[in-house]
Amino acid sequence: MRKKLNLSLYLVTDRTNVACEEKFLTKIEESLKGGVTLVQLREKNISTREYIDLAKKVKIICDKFDVPLLIDDRIDVCLASECAGVHLGDEDMEIKDARKILGDNYIIGATAKSVERAVQCEKEGADYLGVGAIYPTKTHVKTKITSVDTLRDINNSINIKTVAIGGLNEDNMDVLKNSGASGIAVVRALMNDDNPQEKAHRLLEKSKQILELR
Repeated sequence: MRKKLNLSLYLVTDRTNVACEEKFLTKIEESLKGGVTLVQLREKNISTREYIDLAKKVKIICDKFDVPLLIDDRIDVCLASECAGVHLGDEDMEIKDARKILGDNYIIGATAKSVERAVQCEKEGADYLGVGAIYPTKTHVKTKITSVDTLRDINNSINIKTVAIGGLNEDNMDVLKNSGASGIAVVRALMNDDNPQEKAHRLLEKSKQILELR
């Protein structure tokens, strides 16, 4: 059965500045304690076996909080680790092909930086869209700035939910007011924080306030 999708505070993981796996897992758990509603495990430079092993460990933590765990890019890792779904970028497998493999019981998210792409993703079966980068980001992925106006236009053109991503934090998310987004996605705002539980709590409360979420 597909898990309920709540985009209010979406954590995308990054181990770049985390000393060890134990600390990485602790940061995720503390973030969940603070109110993270969805987790995406993103790994670009480890083997498939290592990715699956790590996904299983993160899933155990997410299950404690009944929060879905999505895998970035890799449908095989998602299936092998019995996660809730995947997030697909522009250069990954087509959404319609992913849906054929995964079926209807898995969450499929996709990246969209234009209204045209957003409409296409919805038609192909995406459950939600990640839109951004709203601000410049230092994560090791290709980013292109996407205006809040574009985010608003996307939300006026589709029926599925969107999450804003890219350099967002407690001090700059006010720009998302009236954008129609259903949540914010963060990376460094939690992964680089010394107290991710407290930071997640503040981010979630401000996300709800700015986006008028219930």
